[in-house]
Amino acid sequence: MSLYERHVLPHIVNCVCGSSSMRRQREKVVPAAHGKVLEVGFGTGHNLAHYDRRRVASVWALEPSRESWELARSRVISVPFPVEYLPSGAEEIPLADDAADTVVVTFALCTIPDIAAALAEIRRVLRPGGELVFCEHGAAPEAGVTRWQDRIDPFWSRVAGGCHLNRPIAALIAGAGFRIERLEEGYVSGPRIASYHSWGAAT
Repeated sequence: MSLYERHVLPHIVNCVCGSSSMRRQREKVVPAAHGKVLEVGFGTGHNLAHYDRRRVASVWALEPSRESWELARSRVISVPFPVEYLPSGAEEIPLADDAADTVVVTFALCTIPDIAAALAEIRRVLRPGGELVFCEHGAAPEAGVTRWQDRIDPFWSRVAGGCHLNRPIAALIAGAGFRIERLEEGYVSGPRIASYHSWGAAT
């Protein structure tokens, strides 16, 4: 990991992911989480403020960046439920089968290097009948926008910590064997190449 990725990028991501438009998107999905929750791509803890404290028993915070976890500490101590740090990538989740009642992933599937492996791991640790709650940006439906996403993506991913603009989020989730129960899609504020969002829940 480069010095930029270790010491600069976590602060940039913390700032960007705390924007008002992202906060509004988190508010649409995170309150649905309940029971034992695994959050994939915990980042600096922006989702913690949106959990329903009456419904959440605990949170596993899966995050490979220890620097991001350090930035999350003030948010972690502000919630009444326990938050356990799991310093790992999503391709190998250090939990037993069927461990989680809910898996929450927001603005992280764009960045995970092996998304197929990650989704397979999420299925493994999610109990039967459990719910995957998600909100992600990804490939836009218009050909003109997707062409620009494809052109810019190689450069974007290098400077944005591996974030990809052009992943078809809903199709990837469904292709991994999940049944999408709720899905909304559309543009939010921001450049169109990075502001087409998909959010909902899958089992």
